[in-house]
Parts: sequence; structure tokens; C-alpha cells
Amino acid sequence: QVQLQESGGGLVQPEGSLRLSCAASRTMFNSYTLGWYRQAPGKQRELVARITSGGTTVYADSVKGRFTISRNNAANTVTLQMNSLKPEDTAVYYCNFYFAPVTWGQGTQVTVSS
Repeated sequence: QVQLQESGGGLVQPEGSLRLSCAASRTMFNSYTLGWYRQAPGKQRELVARITSGGTTVYADSVKGRFTISRNNAANTVTLQMNSLKPEDTAVYYCNFYFAPVTWGQGTQVTVSS
């Protein structure tokens, strides 16, 4: 069974930075497109960024220029570097396989507040 483990969240002030990491136990990890998602209270889960097996990235308009997604195929991990954080970035952040999603992990809470 594929497992996803997100980490790196926390409380940060506006304009601060956080780096999220996701470890995935899936064979052929390097062949999958991966995504970072977030879900704020009372809202639907939304895609924040995704990265293909070849490293092509796509970002939601709300995070362009502030967030960077990357992957380490040797370690089966995908990371999300978040800079210039805003209060509206507050959410639980999840990772998953974009075209072949598996059971969601527990996510990691990101709270942006002064």
C-alpha cells in the first residue's frame, strides 16, 4: 500500500518561509507527476503546484513567484519551498500523485499569522 508522509509545516509570520517535504513509498516514483495541494477551513482542496517526471512545473496563480516545487527521485521525495507567505496560505498541505492519486496522507498544517 502506497503511503504519503508530509512534514515541515508550522506557524510562520507573514512574509516568512517554510519548506514542506513529502515522502512517498511507491515503486517507479520517478515516472509519476506529483502535486502539492492545500485545504483551508471550509474550502475545497485545491492544487497548488505539480511537477512531472521530467521536472516540468505548473503553479496555481495564487502562488506563482512565491512557491517552488521540486523532487528528488533517488529519495522518493517531493518538496515545496514557500516564500513570502501570506495569511491566505494558511491551510493543511498534502501531496499526492497527480494522475494516479492514492489515499491521502494526514497532511501538514501551515499557519501564517502575526
